[in-house]
Amino acid sequence: MGKKWKDLSPRTRGLLSVAAAVEAGLKIAALIDLKRRPAAQVRGPKWAWGLAITVANSAGAVPILYLVRGRRTH
Repeated sequence: MGKKWKDLSPRTRGLLSVAAAVEAGLKIAALIDLKRRPAAQVRGPKWAWGLAITVANSAGAVPILYLVRGRRTH
Protein backbone atom coordinates (compact mmCIF):
# COMPACT_ATOMS: atom_id res chain seq x y z
CA MET A 1 0.00 0.00 0.00
CA GLY A 2 1.27 3.49 -0.86
CA LYS A 3 1.71 6.44 1.39
CA LYS A 4 -1.23 8.57 2.40
CA TRP A 5 -1.39 12.25 1.45
CA LYS A 6 -0.76 13.34 5.05
CA ASP A 7 2.41 11.21 5.18
CA LEU A 8 4.00 13.00 2.20
CA SER A 9 6.38 15.88 2.70
CA PRO A 10 5.11 19.37 1.86
CA ARG A 11 7.52 19.47 -1.12
CA THR A 12 6.18 16.19 -2.52
CA ARG A 13 2.58 17.33 -2.02
CA GLY A 14 3.39 20.55 -3.85
CA LEU A 15 5.03 18.73 -6.76
CA LEU A 16 2.09 16.35 -7.07
CA SER A 17 -0.34 19.26 -6.99
CA VAL A 18 1.55 21.09 -9.74
CA ALA A 19 1.76 17.92 -11.87
CA ALA A 20 -1.99 17.33 -11.46
CA ALA A 21 -2.76 20.93 -12.42
CA VAL A 22 -0.54 20.70 -15.53
CA GLU A 23 -2.17 17.43 -16.59
CA ALA A 24 -5.65 18.88 -16.05
CA GLY A 25 -4.72 21.95 -18.07
CA LEU A 26 -3.42 19.83 -20.94
CA LYS A 27 -6.59 17.74 -20.96
CA ILE A 28 -8.81 20.81 -20.94
CA ALA A 29 -6.84 22.49 -23.75
CA ALA A 30 -6.91 19.32 -25.87
CA LEU A 31 -10.65 18.78 -25.31
CA ILE A 32 -11.51 22.39 -26.15
CA ASP A 33 -9.43 22.21 -29.32
CA LEU A 34 -10.99 18.87 -30.26
CA LYS A 35 -14.52 20.22 -29.77
CA ARG A 36 -13.89 23.35 -31.85
CA ARG A 37 -11.91 21.66 -34.65
CA PRO A 38 -13.84 20.23 -37.65
CA ALA A 39 -13.63 16.45 -38.00
CA ALA A 40 -11.78 16.84 -41.31
CA GLN A 41 -8.91 18.48 -39.43
CA VAL A 42 -8.52 15.61 -36.94
CA ARG A 43 -6.52 12.47 -37.65
CA GLY A 44 -8.88 9.68 -36.65
CA PRO A 45 -12.35 9.76 -35.11
CA LYS A 46 -13.03 12.67 -32.76
CA TRP A 47 -14.88 10.41 -30.33
CA ALA A 48 -11.83 8.14 -29.99
CA TRP A 49 -9.53 11.10 -29.27
CA GLY A 50 -12.02 12.44 -26.74
CA LEU A 51 -12.23 9.09 -25.00
CA ALA A 52 -8.46 8.66 -24.94
CA ILE A 53 -7.86 12.19 -23.65
CA THR A 54 -10.36 11.88 -20.81
CA VAL A 55 -9.97 8.23 -19.78
CA ALA A 56 -6.33 7.30 -20.35
CA ASN A 57 -4.22 7.87 -17.26
CA SER A 58 -1.18 8.94 -19.19
CA ALA A 59 0.43 11.75 -17.20
CA GLY A 60 -0.40 14.13 -20.01
CA ALA A 61 0.94 11.99 -22.86
CA VAL A 62 -2.37 11.55 -24.74
CA PRO A 63 -3.31 15.25 -24.70
CA ILE A 64 0.20 16.12 -25.89
CA LEU A 65 0.00 13.41 -28.56
CA TYR A 66 -3.30 14.84 -29.78
CA LEU A 67 -2.02 18.42 -29.82
CA VAL A 68 1.15 17.43 -31.70
CA ARG A 69 0.06 14.58 -34.01
CA GLY A 70 -3.73 14.35 -33.91
CA ARG A 71 -4.48 17.65 -35.65
CA ARG A 72 -4.10 18.42 -39.32
CA THR A 73 -2.64 21.80 -40.11
CA HIS A 74 -4.20 22.15 -43.56
